[in-house]
Amino acid sequence: MAKEIPDLVAEARTGTGKGAARKARREGKVPGIVYGDGKDPLPVQFEFNNLLTKLRAGRFMSTLWNLKVEGQEDVRIICRGVQKDVVKDLPTHIDFMRLRRTTKVNLFIHVEFINEDKAPGLKRGGTLVTVRPEVELVVTAGDIPESVIVDLEGREIGDSIHIGDVKLPEGAKPTTDRNFVIANIAAPSALVSEEAEEGGEGEAAAEAEGEAEAEASEE
Repeated sequence: MAKEIPDLVAEARTGTGKGAARKARREGKVPGIVYGDGKDPLPVQFEFNNLLTKLRAGRFMSTLWNLKVEGQEDVRIICRGVQKDVVKDLPTHIDFMRLRRTTKVNLFIHVEFINEDKAPGLKRGGTLVTVRPEVELVVTAGDIPESVIVDLEGREIGDSIHIGDVKLPEGAKPTTDRNFVIANIAAPSALVSEEAEEGGEGEAAAEAEGEAEAEASEE
């Protein structure tokens, strides 16, 4: 299933250059430009607070957006640069690139776990520890997967699930060749404490045995 692409609403901006950009900022807007795909650059502007909220939410530059400008067809874009005020650290200009449906892009895709009820390790009280709730993949702009599915069936306590263990959506691949960990099944705290105590008792017994042997040799 293709992932739903979030909308990013903008207004067409009349005029270009520093004067037009300053005018947009005085009106509480953030000026921007959309370029690429063999078409003329499109000057746009965004409502400041709305854009700032999206920027602060994270992953802005690795998110594929559906740009909506009144009177024009929607277009898929990805951010290629955000200029900020050096003192206030607030956006002053933003650049976007148009994408074709066949364009390859790097995006963070949500990880979804299934068959938790079929994992022996979880039934025994183990805990699923998620190392990466999202994984960065190279995907096609026209076919973005909704999620990466991780099957937990048969997983035991102590198991680690690597990216190489997961069947990725068709056409998607990791951005790195490293076989990184997505999640693992940790032992329940009671079991960890019990093993620690057993280990301590074993060490104490070995120490006592060593002392007895030392005393016997002295005699």
